[in-house]
Amino acid sequence: MDSSSGHPVGVDDIYSALVALRAEPVMDPETRPDGPQPEDRLRLLGALLAAVELEILAATRIDDEFYQGFAGVTGGWAEAAGADATLAFIVITNRLQRTAMQMMQAEHEEKRPGQAAAVAAAMTGADLLTAQLAVDHGSIDRARRSLNRAEGSVANILVWMHGLRVGLGDVED
Repeated sequence: MDSSSGHPVGVDDIYSALVALRAEPVMDPETRPDGPQPEDRLRLLGALLAAVELEILAATRIDDEFYQGFAGVTGGWAEAAGADATLAFIVITNRLQRTAMQMMQAEHEEKRPGQAAAVAAAMTGADLLTAQLAVDHGSIDRARRSLNRAEGSVANILVWMHGLRVGLGDVED
């Protein structure tokens, strides 16, 4: 959304941002002779999100300067998102859910226990934030459902962590 007006940003604006970042996706000229269409909006937003995340990755390092860069990114995010704690919870919950989806393995792949534990950890965080938001808004049933999912994810974290330890030879199965 355009933070100044509260209206969704248009496809042309999103595509322009991608061009500015030199990250515009290739559009098939046969199906998109006039460029991106409104139905491409979510795909373009995903591409923009990836481009921005890759820019942040390139601009921050894991060393003494990392925390300064991280603080700058976090501060900029907070300024743009504003002071609405509920909105921040929803955005972060959505981010955790997207992260879990991106980390999931294909069904045909051999399970990697560390990866599976990380997926469960991201979902635990999302469900705990959802539970807290539900409590804050008086939705006890929704909070309980979210807590049930979080507890299941915590159990999965422990199972997959144990599997990783077994793979390392630290413990027996």
